Amino acid sequence: MLLELDADQEVLREATARYLTDQVPVDRIRTLRASPAGFDADYWRAGAELGWTSLLVSEEHGGGSISGAGLVDLTIAAHEFGLRAAPGPLVPTNVVAAALSAAGGEAHTEALENLLAGTTVASWAHAEPAPHDRLGTVALTCRVEGDEIVLDGVKRPVESAEQAGYLLVTGRTAEGLSQVLVPAGTPGVTITPLKTVDLTRRFFTVRFDGVRVPRSAVVGELGAAADQVERQLQQALVIQCAESVGAMQAAFDLTVQWSFERYSFGRPLASYQELKHRFADMKSWLEAAHAISDKAAKAVDAETPDAPELVSVAKAFNGDYGSELLQDCVQMHGGIGVTFEHDLHLFLRRVVLDRALYGTPSEHRQRIAGVVEHLKERA
Repeated sequence: MLLELDADQEVLREATARYLTDQVPVDRIRTLRASPAGFDADYWRAGAELGWTSLLVSEEHGGGSISGAGLVDLTIAAHEFGLRAAPGPLVPTNVVAAALSAAGGEAHTEALENLLAGTTVASWAHAEPAPHDRLGTVALTCRVEGDEIVLDGVKRPVESAEQAGYLLVTGRTAEGLSQVLVPAGTPGVTITPLKTVDLTRRFFTVRFDGVRVPRSAVVGELGAAADQVERQLQQALVIQCAESVGAMQAAFDLTVQWSFERYSFGRPLASYQELKHRFADMKSWLEAAHAISDKAAKAVDAETPDAPELVSVAKAFNGDYGSELLQDCVQMHGGIGVTFEHDLHLFLRRVVLDRALYGTPSEHRQRIAGVVEHLKERA
């Protein structure tokens, strides 16, 4: 995504691109539709060795960034994921790894080591079904009973919950929001699959019925997780935006190539003025998506005051114009654009799903309004 990569960032980009091209070409991605997980364990383990899971983790915990801005570095890998509609729980695993690293302590050392090694993945169980929104309203309860925490409630959608070794669950206590790391096999946890348009990503409803975990499972301080959750949401949005822009870029490039190769009435489609105008619009959307996503990534990584606003602007813009761009690409391909054999639908599926995850464009516009109003009150 970045206009200029330093040498180490280019190594990450090239290694990720080469690995994804070799391991999950488009023909392989189509076969993953029938895979229960959507990705292979060995594939993810080798990806972790490339640095996919360690960029948001501190050096003292076995991670480390490339450029000093770990989240910006991670967008480079995420963009390559989007360019190839690649599988793997890149967003939730990194969000959980970052949360465990930030919380510190020895209670979650083993879990974090497993995530860094790629021997397991993790899910961020934050979103809840309607009428609760996906941007902060939490109904799941966490109550303290002696040396245990008891969880009751429902989370949906939760990415890769059935494949995850750990679930980072956001719950509500009398003091405020809390986060608890729950091993996926804990009694009382029920995981039910959901249908999704993406061929490789799997989502689930996770129900917690009297789930008991030791108090040491709390990540951070009990009742003081509001800032943590906000930080995690921003990180998730940045990674997702980078991936979405990659999918937009791939679809646009496919369509431009098609327009020069396809002839109508003795002329390439690219020579017609109406299509030129549409390409100009699409190109402006694409460049704007690159720019705002990059700016949001830098702001969130540096934790600047405008980070909440910028990341919601990026999500709202990419959600609206990404869908518009993909629909235009499909339409300009004509009938072939809606066939399963063509690659275009892989990127359409990715962008459509990303639009709905972690808040819709309209929800993020509401969020922007709230941020602006808050800044006015402080002024």
